[in-house]
Amino acid sequence: MNGAAMLKMTLSMAIFGSIGFFTGKTGIPAAELVFVRCICATLFLGLCWFISGQHKVEVWRKREVIQTMICGIFLVLNWVFLFKAFEEMSITVAISIYNLAPIFVLILGSLILKDKMTMTSLLAIVVCFLGSILIIGVQNFTSLTDFFGSGFVWALLSALCYAMTMLLGKGITGLSAYAMTFVQTTIGILMLFPFMNFDVFNGLSTSNWLYILGTGLIHTGFVYYLFFDSLRKLSTIVISALVFVDPVVAILLDTIILDFRPSILQSIGILLIFGGIIYTLVKPNKKLVVSN
Repeated sequence: MNGAAMLKMTLSMAIFGSIGFFTGKTGIPAAELVFVRCICATLFLGLCWFISGQHKVEVWRKREVIQTMICGIFLVLNWVFLFKAFEEMSITVAISIYNLAPIFVLILGSLILKDKMTMTSLLAIVVCFLGSILIIGVQNFTSLTDFFGSGFVWALLSALCYAMTMLLGKGITGLSAYAMTFVQTTIGILMLFPFMNFDVFNGLSTSNWLYILGTGLIHTGFVYYLFFDSLRKLSTIVISALVFVDPVVAILLDTIILDFRPSILQSIGILLIFGGIIYTLVKPNKKLVVSN
C-alpha cells in the first residue's frame, strides 16, 4: 500500500470537507464563488500541468474533448447547486444529500447505460430515499413551498450533476487528469461569465477575500493536485473508503464550530444514507470512484 498516496488522498478529502464552512464566510453568492473557484483552479492546475510536462504528451481526441466539455458543464453546475444548498440548509444536511451521487450513478447507469439493476442496488436506493425524507424533515414534503424553500432541491441537483460528472468521466482515457480539469474549469469560466454580478465583490472585508481565495486556491487548486497525484496509485476500494473523510469532516465542523444539532430523525436519516452508500460501495464488482 502506498502510504504517501493515502496521506495525500486523506488530506485532500479532509480539506474539501471544510468547504461548506469556508463558503459561509465568503460573503458572496454561489455562482460568483464558483466563478472565482474556476479561475483559481485553471491557473493553479494549468501551472502544475505545464511544470509536469504532461501537456507535451496529451492525446487529444475530438470525441473525448467534447465529452470532457460536457462533463465540465455538469461539474460546474454541481458546484453551484452545492453552494446554493449551503446557503439554504445546514452543511450536514446538504453534504449528506450531496453524497447520494453514487446512488444516482446506479440509477442513471441502469437507465442510460443499461447496466443491470440488482436487488442490492434497489435496496440501497430505497434505504437512501428513506434517509433523505428523514434528514430533510417529513414536514417539508407536505407543501411545494416548504419543499423548494428547504434547499433540498439544490442539494439533490448537486448530487445528480455530480453523478453525471462521474458517468461522463468514466469513458475518458486519453486525456490526463490535469488536462480534463483544465478544460472543465475553463468551460466553467466561459459558462458563468455572462451571469456574473461583479458588484457583489464591492465592500468585501479582508476576511471575506481570504475565505474566497482559500476556497479557490486551497479547496480547488491544491485539493485537486493532491487528489490527482494520489488517485492512480491507490486501489478503488481504498479510494471509495477515503472519500468518506470529506463528509465526516464537514459534519464535525458543522456540529462543533457552527453548533448544528441534528434531531433524532435527522441522525437516523444520515445513518441510512451513508449506510446505503457504503453497502453499495463495498459490494464486489462495484467500482465507483468519486472526486469533488
